[in-house]
Amino acid sequence: MGIITWFQEMVLSNTLMMVFLIAVIGYLVGSIKICGLELGTAGILLVALVFGHFGVEIPSLVRELGLICFVTSVGFIAGPKFFRNFKNNATSYILLGLIVIGAGALTCVAIIKIFGIPTDISVGMMTGALTSTPGLAAALEATGSDAASVGYGIAYPFGVVGVVLFVQLIPKILKTDMAAERAQFEAAAGVDVAEFHKTKKEELFYADSMGFFPFSLAIAIGIILAKIEIPLPGGAVFSLGTSGGPLIAGLLLGHFGHFGKLSVQVEKHVLECLREFGLALFLLGAGSQAGAGFVEILKEHGALLFLYGALMTLVPMLLGYIFAVKVLHLSLFNTLGSICGGMTSTPALGTLIRVTETDDVASAYAATYPIALVAIVLASQFISIFL
Repeated sequence: MGIITWFQEMVLSNTLMMVFLIAVIGYLVGSIKICGLELGTAGILLVALVFGHFGVEIPSLVRELGLICFVTSVGFIAGPKFFRNFKNNATSYILLGLIVIGAGALTCVAIIKIFGIPTDISVGMMTGALTSTPGLAAALEATGSDAASVGYGIAYPFGVVGVVLFVQLIPKILKTDMAAERAQFEAAAGVDVAEFHKTKKEELFYADSMGFFPFSLAIAIGIILAKIEIPLPGGAVFSLGTSGGPLIAGLLLGHFGHFGKLSVQVEKHVLECLREFGLALFLLGAGSQAGAGFVEILKEHGALLFLYGALMTLVPMLLGYIFAVKVLHLSLFNTLGSICGGMTSTPALGTLIRVTETDDVASAYAATYPIALVAIVLASQFISIFL
């Protein structure tokens, strides 16, 4: 009994210990391959759900810090090629973002009308299925009900795992030659980053050798952007939030590379490390939060809610993929990157980068993500107001 008490006091009550213990177990779970598929970093989410169910709490600051580090890194990595890629495929990215979120919204409306699920829970499930925290915030404000967060917690786990598995499964089903596809995709991007930032290094001023100065600058600017609120019908407001603001700031600094003689470049290996670290922290926080009361929620509202949430993930993801391939004729890497952005799936992008072995897919994600972000916030508010 003394050992159990010691364990509770020294381990379960120690936040730092729990953060890294969940990460250790999560990476082990994520490394398990079944039929060639693995969860990767998303394994942390499942472990965090279990720990959250048993009462382990991870401060929200951990989740926010992780999300900010991840999206800022993605912005810097995508920045040099983002604007050219967006210019070439702007219409496709906009349409795809709208179609993915539109399909999710229509599925949500159908579930409300056909199965009689309360609007607040259904809208919460939609935001969880599309892994959109800003969407949940909009739903909570529009409905004035905490039940939206219940729906979010039910749908969120499959919303993460579903897209993570999807981006691995599609190339296997299509028997894609990943090396050939990667070469074609990178050639189409057509930007030599070294040439893009051709200003002589000796002419620039570097505040630090690793690039933590520009990284911190991007986060500070991103948080300012995140606080800007745009009024919407019905008294609601839209903001980029802590996911959109730092992403935009990272894209801009990554695109320009320097302002005058002040360098704002970050070493790529630093960005890759911060991206993975941020993703792990984000999944830790999100999983532990969603795991609290997860089983009780399903018992109270029925396991079918999990199925409805899964539909809100699968329908928009599959329709978006079909539309991208059959109508927009996007390449496989562009399609999967755009699907990750349209589904606002941060973990799936991390998996896609690992599967494709190129950071360039982040450009498609970054191009579609802002469109999807705006659309999910608007959809959450309009469904809440009119249904």
